[in-house]
Amino acid sequence: MEETVYRGVAFAGFFIISFIAWITGSKSKINIKTVSGSIFLAWAIGTMTFWLPWTRTALEFINKVLISGLQASQKGAIFLFGPLAIGPGEVLEDGTQSIGFVLAMQVLPSVIFFSALISLLYHLNIMQACVNGFAKLFHKTMALSGAESFSAAASIFFGIESSLTIRNYLIRMTQSELLTLITCMMATVASTVMVVYVISLKDVFPQIAGHLISASIISIPCAILISKLSIPESKSPETLGSIPSNLKKEGFLNDSIDLNSKKPTNIIIALMEGGALGVKIAISIATLLIVILGLQEVIDLVLKSIPKIAGEFISINRIFGWLVWPFTLLIGLKPEEWELGSQVLGSRFIDTEVVAYFYLADIQSTQIPAFSLRSFTALTYSLCGFVHIASLGIFVGGLTAIIPSRAKEVSILGIRGLWTAFLATLLTGCIAGTLA
Repeated sequence: MEETVYRGVAFAGFFIISFIAWITGSKSKINIKTVSGSIFLAWAIGTMTFWLPWTRTALEFINKVLISGLQASQKGAIFLFGPLAIGPGEVLEDGTQSIGFVLAMQVLPSVIFFSALISLLYHLNIMQACVNGFAKLFHKTMALSGAESFSAAASIFFGIESSLTIRNYLIRMTQSELLTLITCMMATVASTVMVVYVISLKDVFPQIAGHLISASIISIPCAILISKLSIPESKSPETLGSIPSNLKKEGFLNDSIDLNSKKPTNIIIALMEGGALGVKIAISIATLLIVILGLQEVIDLVLKSIPKIAGEFISINRIFGWLVWPFTLLIGLKPEEWELGSQVLGSRFIDTEVVAYFYLADIQSTQIPAFSLRSFTALTYSLCGFVHIASLGIFVGGLTAIIPSRAKEVSILGIRGLWTAFLATLLTGCIAGTLA
């Protein structure tokens, strides 16, 4: 009975958060078809994920494939780094034991391996077929412009690269379209980075890989709903009627900021280029964590000069935890889970979702789990997105590099996009909190 009450709270939270998006936006006239279509699609995908047996079977299969991929990626890492590459409690064939958890050696090599696999799927045109399929679905169900639909579909699999798929249309996109693009990029996660989250949670949530894929897909209609409530479309987009044929054929010719790059000529080159890109991503993740966590420590040292509150020093994560506390209620967490839940949600803004996921796994792996399975699932879905200060700089910087003439506009929309993406991931959490 108690769980039913909090499921109802999460269901109501979905619409309360949607109203917050509208009231904090331009408060303009909304497109009913886009809003109703995005709500329907988000809940339809959520229902399929949690309630339909065949969908759960499919997600379990995907989960097994990804976990097998992680185990395969460990082979190369062990060859290079030995016991540094095996997790706590694991033992090598020669009896050498793990020295503990080392993120750089146990997580980042998997990013390189999966980046190579994604590049292979891209070379074989499998990735393009998936994106085209989702683009058609989004275009028909949510009355989006062709460019919006295509970039939204690409966001399921890519990060800032998804904006490159429509680079020729960016300069002429409306404000509403740009906000939708930014929100979708921030409210989802790149497939190459998702493996990090899987590693962080697989021991406490064995089916995590399938759920993270589901969360990333559900987040697209949620992101579209929030962005279109915040800044409804008031103009006529250039690609309103259909998805341009050149996007379907040429949208993925380039996977980097270098617009002169060409598609790999064979499988070996595709794997090598994908692996090289994975190295860049891994270095970026490591650099980001070193810089952000270092800056956080500096800020926390300054905050320690302020008197303690409730016997504890004030920290930047604690401040963000206070700010997001009301939202832990709206995604359906129980009162006894609000404090820890708000700290997890708040930590994402500075520490990034990578650290937040490891923090969530750590507090859930105690002898008495901090959250019920439903609440844990809701938090897992809510964290699935690039919603942090660092990503704001990455996405705004990437877009302004492509369309420098709209740099000021993109910067303003980027700040709004961080807010709308946060709300969008909370909607995904509300769906999980209702249906899980």
